[in-house]
Amino acid sequence: MSARLTVDRIFTAYDKADVLTNVSIDVKPGSITCILGSNGAGKTTLIRSILRLTPPRAGAITFNSVPLENIKTHDVIRLGIGVIPEGRRIFAKMTVVENLRLGAYALKSDALIEERMERVFKVFPRLRERAKQLAGTMSGGEQAMISIGRGLMSEPKLLIIDEPSLGLSPLLVQENFRIIREIAERGVTVLLVEQNIKQTLAIAQYGYVLLQGQIVAKGSPEILQDDPEVQRAYFGSASGSRVEVQEK
Repeated sequence: MSARLTVDRIFTAYDKADVLTNVSIDVKPGSITCILGSNGAGKTTLIRSILRLTPPRAGAITFNSVPLENIKTHDVIRLGIGVIPEGRRIFAKMTVVENLRLGAYALKSDALIEERMERVFKVFPRLRERAKQLAGTMSGGEQAMISIGRGLMSEPKLLIIDEPSLGLSPLLVQENFRIIREIAERGVTVLLVEQNIKQTLAIAQYGYVLLQGQIVAKGSPEILQDDPEVQRAYFGSASGSRVEVQEK
């Protein structure tokens, strides 16, 4: 089920202005790899580049050795890349079950859809309890569960998770990251795109730091927590407060 994603020296532009410059990352099978960076660093553009929503003007992206050049976005998804977008983006006027079913839209077998939904309910028992409830009436934490659960319905080999801590309380952020770690332990490769340094480095095996569209640091959590480029990316200078990481 694991998968490898390689981004090799890509340049991605809007109009004529490059947003990403010479960006390379390697997401190893079965790992949690993180992309850290503040707002405007280019994290969303990197996701759009991988999904072919904003194709790079130069460089290459491969998934399980398959070049993604000239592949449509829906075909990228069919290869086994799932996405949990920033801000959850659930369908408020649909029930929990209806939201989850949208994650398996490409499946024709009702039996297979039910089987996958059962797996999601094992990860999120609360969603089973609220299966017929309108998603828009649920708490922010429950909506985050729906968003992650919907992403799992396609049984992705690689799951890209964009800003899972956005808008959640510290307690729910901690719970979300616990679930992300559990997903990886089940064999799904995770690319975690985040601003939350402490929680992210506590679960990732390797990370990259984006600053103004360029990779300015990379390495293990132990290396990144002391890297001055991480301080510069978040605080504007290498003299900012030391980034602390929780023990794994």
